[in-house]
Amino acid sequence: MLKRLILAIAAFAAATALAQGFPNKPLTLIVPFAAGGPTDTIGRLLADRMSKSLGQPIIVENVAGATGTIANARVMKGPADGYTIIIGHIGTHVLGQAVQGLNVDYVNDFEPVAMVATNPQVMLARKDFPAKDLKELMAYVKANPGKVSYGTGGPGTPSHVMAEYFGQALGAPLNIVHYKGAAPAMQDIVAGHIDMSFDQAVTGIGHAKAGRVKAYAITARSRLASAPDIPSVDEAGMPGFYMSIWHALWVAKGTPRDVVARLNTAVREALADPAIRKRLEDMGQEIPGAEQLTPEALRAHHKAEIDKWHSLIRKAGIKSN
Repeated sequence: MLKRLILAIAAFAAATALAQGFPNKPLTLIVPFAAGGPTDTIGRLLADRMSKSLGQPIIVENVAGATGTIANARVMKGPADGYTIIIGHIGTHVLGQAVQGLNVDYVNDFEPVAMVATNPQVMLARKDFPAKDLKELMAYVKANPGKVSYGTGGPGTPSHVMAEYFGQALGAPLNIVHYKGAAPAMQDIVAGHIDMSFDQAVTGIGHAKAGRVKAYAITARSRLASAPDIPSVDEAGMPGFYMSIWHALWVAKGTPRDVVARLNTAVREALADPAIRKRLEDMGQEIPGAEQLTPEALRAHHKAEIDKWHSLIRKAGIKSN
């Protein structure tokens, strides 16, 4: 008993010392995708601004593969000292776990740092699709079950999950066509080869503004500042039909609370920076309110998302290749 007490005191002392001196060397931000995509861009923006608050450089490292599984494992198995951070989103930390059948608990196998941005989906169709608004689109799908073609970024991706979500909500399945990524799916919608899809607002809105596709609704409670002409699903006739590609930061489980708090403060300072806010908003990203920026709020949101989407994934039998 005494030995265990001594070890516990020693561990606490070591953690306290670590937190007080944190950070005293460069940090690493793991991006679970190749360079150049939205997650990489958001990660690099944050890393650059957070390094100013922390007084140490943050090195961005791209560790792509297996929908974030490789990157997640690296952080989970690494030191719980806060020097290795991972940025992820709903695909890497919610959907991937279920569609790959992983025996992991991402809610409790990480320490949450903060939510950093949210990007709802936009409901799109080829520009000559007959439905003029969401209510007509819903009626058309119901009248033609299994006939409306829908492009996804691949099995188990957010766009695939949204196809099942939409079909279940309407009681009418879509004709799902899988592509190797969201970009080729969008190309076929623009070309008129398939009927519709859901895409991240950051990319889909540009095509809608250019008149290459029809945009029916944003899958959020309110309109986006970057696309004020596109109604929310609540306004358009499908209230509560929400999905957002939200991004957040995590560190290894067991990282001292003071270290997590230091990182959280750096995130808050980054998101309060007008230049960072404008860059994110220009990408169609929404910045969470102050009450959503705590580690506790991220953990609660993460759990709620797993409860919601894992149930749908199991019911639909969605699996990755």
